[in-house]
Amino acid sequence: MSDEPKATGSTGDGRTGLRRLVPTWRWMLGGTMLLIVLGCGLLVAGYLLVSIPPANKAAAAQTNVFLYSDGSQIARDGEVNRENIDLARVPKSVQEAVLAAEDREFYQESAVDPKAMLRAGWNMVTGGGKQSGSTITQQYVKNYYLNQDQTLSRKAKEFFIALKLDNEVSKSDILEGYLNTSYFGRNAYGIQAAAQAYYSKDVSDLSTAEGAYLAALVNSPNAYDTEAHPENRRRAVARWHYVLDGMVKKGWISRGERDSMEFPKPGRAKPATGMSGQRGYLVEAVKNYLISNEIIDERRLAAGGFRITTTLDPKRQKAMREAVEDRLMSKLDKKERKVDKYVRAGGTSVDPKTGKIVAMYGGIDYTRQYVNNATRRDYQVGSTFKPFIFASALQNDARTQDGRSINADTVYDGTNKREVISDGQGTDYAPENEDKKSYGQIPVTKAMNKSVNSVFAQMGVDVGPKKVKQTAVDLGLPEKTPNMPEDGSIALGVATASTTDMAEAYATLANHGKRGHYSLVDKATHGGEVIELPDRDVTEKVERSAADSTTAVLRKVVQGGTGTAAQSAGRPAAGKTGTAEEDKAAWFAGYTPELATVVSVMGQNSETGEQKSLYGAAGLERVNGGGFPAEIWGDYTKAALEGEPVRDFDLETGGDAEIPGTTPPDSGEPSAPPTGGDPSTTGPPTDGPTTPPTDPGTPTLPPTDPPTDPGTPPTGGLEGGNTDGQVGGDDGGETGGPGGDQGWQGGNTTGRPASAARMSELPEDDRA
Repeated sequence: MSDEPKATGSTGDGRTGLRRLVPTWRWMLGGTMLLIVLGCGLLVAGYLLVSIPPANKAAAAQTNVFLYSDGSQIARDGEVNRENIDLARVPKSVQEAVLAAEDREFYQESAVDPKAMLRAGWNMVTGGGKQSGSTITQQYVKNYYLNQDQTLSRKAKEFFIALKLDNEVSKSDILEGYLNTSYFGRNAYGIQAAAQAYYSKDVSDLSTAEGAYLAALVNSPNAYDTEAHPENRRRAVARWHYVLDGMVKKGWISRGERDSMEFPKPGRAKPATGMSGQRGYLVEAVKNYLISNEIIDERRLAAGGFRITTTLDPKRQKAMREAVEDRLMSKLDKKERKVDKYVRAGGTSVDPKTGKIVAMYGGIDYTRQYVNNATRRDYQVGSTFKPFIFASALQNDARTQDGRSINADTVYDGTNKREVISDGQGTDYAPENEDKKSYGQIPVTKAMNKSVNSVFAQMGVDVGPKKVKQTAVDLGLPEKTPNMPEDGSIALGVATASTTDMAEAYATLANHGKRGHYSLVDKATHGGEVIELPDRDVTEKVERSAADSTTAVLRKVVQGGTGTAAQSAGRPAAGKTGTAEEDKAAWFAGYTPELATVVSVMGQNSETGEQKSLYGAAGLERVNGGGFPAEIWGDYTKAALEGEPVRDFDLETGGDAEIPGTTPPDSGEPSAPPTGGDPSTTGPPTDGPTTPPTDPGTPTLPPTDPPTDPGTPPTGGLEGGNTDGQVGGDDGGETGGPGGDQGWQGGNTTGRPASAARMSELPEDDRA
């Protein structure tokens, strides 16, 4: 044996220096085995320690409380609609449809899917979003024994209870429990309640197609109810196809059976009587907000127990309801005019500075008209989209085809059916102006006043449809707004955004291009838990000069264009009218520095859900954005801001638009004709996306005929006038006062308010 000393720093295996810090393969193997043993021990301990708890029925019996911003109550919901049934009562095809939708290997697989659970847990920890990693057994455990909390501890309990349940209960019993506890929307818990809620029949009478639709709902009831949210139909049908394709793949139905099926349209919902009036619309909107923003999981929200304080101001809510009733609903005669039965209204008002939605009008009564007209996305926005094109032109420093910079004074060719040019080549796209009118060379400001389709169709191509769409999204429209194409047709307002979407976009213009997260909820609690809400996170989405220049142009639309009825608010205002194709909807989108509000009047058959034209509604030839919507907007804004100081816009246009005069109109009397008297209402429709055309324009009749422009100035041109048709009257109409070049051209000497005129009272030749 050697007497030489061992080398300093040796590990005994010949490794020295930094190599000593690297574990040997023996250490690594030993450590791995130890972790496996510990893991198995934890699994065994968890299995032994976690017992199957009693059913958690109490959670479903709780109510949610919804409050106005001042703490007063809007409504309570949470009445449980559930009827447990035996699995034998559920048709085999309906059972298989649910399995095809949620867990196709249910009868063959284990009670848990570790891979899916790890993936869902990882997403939860890393902030990658909430994701289900559950089998049907796990979902049943969550529904019946636990709760909908998205926590790791709940997922761990769910894991062990599912394993125990799988060993102690048959698959059939688990499926029966799952079908009786799943939430299907419309406050329906269980397949039997769902069958009644959607098809008004017993579950045993459901067809395979109907069962497949109910199975599709389990994934996300809020996303697939085609009656509550008509815009959801496309993805609901896609999900329904997914379920049926799964049934074919598993051999449960034949390809021939599947191909012969038609989508089974569900019936209308039957809201609780406690949700009558505006309450149901507000509650539904708040729920959708919480769910779509992933603030509260849909099933957890349905389980109840939340106290939710909204941003809705009761004073402004009342003002909007009264404005709609006074200006629109009181003018309808459903007994005398069939079209009046089709009239609907929706509106949303946003505080641009805070991003809070302060008022919303969903319809006449939630228990009678279930679809929320403030949030639905299935009516064209018409020419209310045109400001986004102009803002995009400024934002992107766009130029015309011949190289001129686009601003408010840029002159375009407003010839009717002028072919849109791109890179010097024709496009075969030649939109028609309202009333087939040609305007010749016209500056952008006047083209906005008159909503000249040929101008904005060309401008949209000059800017680039993709850039136009991006600006609309930056302003506030959802990126997935239906029918918002990246082609030339985007310029004519074919997009089907909601009044809420549009109000948020116009609020961004009012806030000088700055936008943050818009909110409908101020606070939400669940017992002692305070629910985390999204931050406002305000950033400049559109350059201030682009937003302010757009505001300057829209000020002139209110001062002397199609939106003069909005002057009744008695405050500096900017806005734009719009009319959907075939007069199926009329819009006014406008704002003051304090409020951005969008109002839409729509036509829909209550029985079939079909969109209907509004020709003849309220006894008028047409319904346009400058009529009812602008009048409602004016009344609402005046009442909503009552008592607050009048503020003017603080605009920085950078020379891209002239800042208009700032003197607000007299708030004592409307400075534009009310319903029926506005020329844009009594004449052809304004601002439609295709045909009917989009703006009343100037008739080809001689000056002694009705007005050549729908606008009336802040002074003059209001009531009466002289008979030579050159100046408008002030009040009495005997002497008349200057009407300006935007005033009524003509009147009477009796002083009878022009606002009281109706089409039936005009000479036959004057009904243009």
